[in-house]
This record gives sequence, structure tokens and C-alpha cells, in this order.
Amino acid sequence: MQLARVIGTVVATRKDPRLEGFKLLVVRLQTPEGKDESATIVAVDTVGAGMGERVFIVQGSSARMARECIDKPIDAAVVGIVDTVQF
Repeated sequence: MQLARVIGTVVATRKDPRLEGFKLLVVRLQTPEGKDESATIVAVDTVGAGMGERVFIVQGSSARMARECIDKPIDAAVVGIVDTVQF
């Protein structure tokens, strides 16, 4: 899992039919301290995350294990909304 922040959305009128109905979010990876990294990723939202929220994302085969993502062409999924991080 990686920490990220939602910075935008993607609208795609033409896409694989198995992605119909999914909200696509643009997320920026973050350090555990909350500092933005340079990498951005488009991820399928499985938890109803909103703009500016800090989230957990998973990538690769882990993304396809989320309940709504099984057998879908997905490489990244938002699987949690972060409330706090403590060290």
C-alpha cells in the first residue's frame, strides 16, 4: 500500500466496458509525513474518496483483488481513506 492525496478526476467517454461506472481519480503519492512526491497515478476509486483526501492505494495484482475490481483491467485502486498517521 502507498499513501497518496486525491488531486483530480479523469473523465473517459470511451474505455473498456469493464470500467463502466467506475470513478477514476488522479492521485499524487505522498511520504508518510504528508509531503507530496512527484509521481501521479490514475486509480479506480473503490471507497468514495473525494478531492484533497488522503488515501491508501494499491497497485498491480493487489489492485485487482479489491472486491469491485476482480477481473477488470485495473493497475491501481484506492482502497481506503486515511484519517490519521502516527509515528
